[in-house]
Amino acid sequence: MNKSVKDKRENILFFAWATSIIAMLGSLYFSEIRQYEPCELCWYQRIVMYPFTIMLGIAVVKKDYKIALYSMVLSAIGGCISLYHYAIQKLTFLADAAPSCGRVPCTGQYINWLGFISIPFLALLAFIIIFICSFLIWKKSKEESSQ
Repeated sequence: MNKSVKDKRENILFFAWATSIIAMLGSLYFSEIRQYEPCELCWYQRIVMYPFTIMLGIAVVKKDYKIALYSMVLSAIGGCISLYHYAIQKLTFLADAAPSCGRVPCTGQYINWLGFISIPFLALLAFIIIFICSFLIWKKSKEESSQ
């Protein structure tokens, strides 16, 4: 096995895991320290993100690159939820038609940094990073197995 390819996959896998840790800690910071109550869509995003910290952490320790396929699928699902959540926050025609989703409206924005960075945007960014890392690992593993 090419040591360079193996090292790249290790680093990429670690980066995906670190991204999930940062996303989890960020969401806990907003809810537990800043006391922002998560809406229903935020909970769905958490349901997808939090297991990454364990799954990818175990994969890092075991150097299990087969996790890439599963993390690609899950991060795509989480990314779709985040994208929808972000869209109903930022696009008025969607916000007006958005269903009520509990005590906290999903259209509410606790943060709005630089006019476009909201909590669902941060989650979307994390899901995209994890997806890209997973795709790269999957692609490198496919190339390696075909040699």
